Amino acid sequence: MKTALLFPGQGSQRVGMGRDLAQAVDVARHTYAEADDALDFAISKLCFDGPEDELTLTKFTQPAILVTSIAVFRSLLERGLTFDVVAGHSLGEWSALVAAGALSLRDAVQLTHLRGTFMQEAVPVGVGSMAALMGLDLAATRLVCEQCSLPGEPVEPANLNGGGQIVISGHAAAIDRAIPAAKAAGAKRAVKLSVSAPFHCSLMKPAAERLAAALAGITILPPTVPVVANVTAAPTRDPETIRRLLVEQVTGSVRWEESVQAIAGLGVTRAYELGSGAVLKGLVKRIAETIEITTIGEPHEVTAFTA
Repeated sequence: MKTALLFPGQGSQRVGMGRDLAQAVDVARHTYAEADDALDFAISKLCFDGPEDELTLTKFTQPAILVTSIAVFRSLLERGLTFDVVAGHSLGEWSALVAAGALSLRDAVQLTHLRGTFMQEAVPVGVGSMAALMGLDLAATRLVCEQCSLPGEPVEPANLNGGGQIVISGHAAAIDRAIPAAKAAGAKRAVKLSVSAPFHCSLMKPAAERLAAALAGITILPPTVPVVANVTAAPTRDPETIRRLLVEQVTGSVRWEESVQAIAGLGVTRAYELGSGAVLKGLVKRIAETIEITTIGEPHEVTAFTA
């Protein structure tokens, strides 16, 4: 039986995440301490106690979700966890790379803090937006985006989540045009999301350029298992490919449906979603019925795990 580890992205954060696990498991507590030291501020306190308005700032959200996922991962390693492939949704790809040994936790929390900062600074608050569309295929979504984009006001497919869900991203005015257009094109639902920036679209180009510079001097090792990348929906173990794809991911679509299909194609029949929330569990169930997925994040779920 082949096993995949899946790691959640932004939106899975909540105040209190990881607190009980850090109290119950030494390696989890040490993981948060390591992240605090790397960042020179207490990301652990933000995870455990909030305040929520700070935790939801993308520059804090990203390292917070990552360290929580790795605290869970390390807790399971102690219990004999083995795995054959890893993947993560957007930010979660960074957690996957840490789990596979390609990035150190120290580098990853520092870089995701920068990544979040670069993303927020690329587009002023209120200028960009995102919306979730249900029941519209990719071809129809692309047509809506083309019709609703104007020079300087793009809207593009961002997250190809599967199960009939596609998230679009771009200029706020273009999103406002795209929502009624999507409904007119046959979308069952089209809902604006509460986000601080328009992730995974061309407006993020300044953030991608700054991230590329930050990544240039970072050591990336060959991962111990294949990492299925968001941008290509294909497994890779090449460090320089990983470096390039992390930059491309900032402006590129998250091809999650195809990524899960690729994981299933590798013969994976069991997956664990590690960290806060259970967003990926629902998506995987709709994409690949052959994969049995379990969410693990709380102490009782860690305790119940048997390799």
